[in-house]
Amino acid sequence: MTAEASLVISPAAREALQTWLETARALKGTADNTIIAYQSDVLEFITFLTVHHGESQGLAPLARVSTSDMRSWMAHLRAHDTASRSVARKLSAVKSFYRWLAEREGLEPTAVLLTRAPKFQKKLPRPLAQESARAMIDTVALQSREDWIGTRDSAVITLLYGCGLRISEALGLRGRDFPFGETLRIIGKGGKERIVPVLPVARHAVTDYLKTCPFDIGPDDALFRGARGGPLNPRLISKVTEQARMQLGLPATATPHAMRHSFATHLLEAGGDLRAIQELLGHASLSTTQAYTAVDQVHLMKVYEATHPKAKPA
Repeated sequence: MTAEASLVISPAAREALQTWLETARALKGTADNTIIAYQSDVLEFITFLTVHHGESQGLAPLARVSTSDMRSWMAHLRAHDTASRSVARKLSAVKSFYRWLAEREGLEPTAVLLTRAPKFQKKLPRPLAQESARAMIDTVALQSREDWIGTRDSAVITLLYGCGLRISEALGLRGRDFPFGETLRIIGKGGKERIVPVLPVARHAVTDYLKTCPFDIGPDDALFRGARGGPLNPRLISKVTEQARMQLGLPATATPHAMRHSFATHLLEAGGDLRAIQELLGHASLSTTQAYTAVDQVHLMKVYEATHPKAKPA
């Protein structure tokens, strides 16, 4: 918490905010980046109320927040060109804080909780075509002058596409995780555990990498190593993916994370069950996974237009 922010709220409110953040981290396993965003968003809200009312915001003033206050805050955000998606995120953080305050302090959170977030169009995942995903894996392997690094990069991208891993999950693997069996235990966002199947092609890709890696990898060491032996930096995978996509003429959306999107979309296209895909991706909510159905509908319409007799011109 910044010194500037601490001047505009009372010690009691400051302690409440800190306790809420610590509770979210300890009991809910909230990721550090999310904790930082929560703190920033709620402090920004409290700072606005301080300026708006001209007084320091302790617990009592926070309990008196009205519908008019919430409207003024939302108008303030829009006046500063805050994107609708960001406004929705900030409001969500404030609501979470007030729900916790209501349980802990017994204050009435209705004015806050009834505030509606602005509507915004959710960005759909941008998967690669199947042939492009395969070409990405092959081309990534050719971007380095050192064979072992090319083999390493190809193994990482293969795990993203073959297992639907996030880049942080792939680079979070340790020496003890190998050799892979038929399945792999992954600890994802919020410490949530899931089991993902490992295709033979993924096992072979990692095996080939380890055969050429010049560094000893102990049980607690990062499985994927940088050129100097330290843990592999995810920015290097982003860079090599960018080089490969430019060679292949793929759009800027062809990122490492797009390989995970491609994994989900291609499973859905092949008739995969949405619930099963949710489990494989480690999504906490099915609504997150349902974004892929919109992508799949595009695919289905193309198939329909190409094959249905009434869709073809006479």
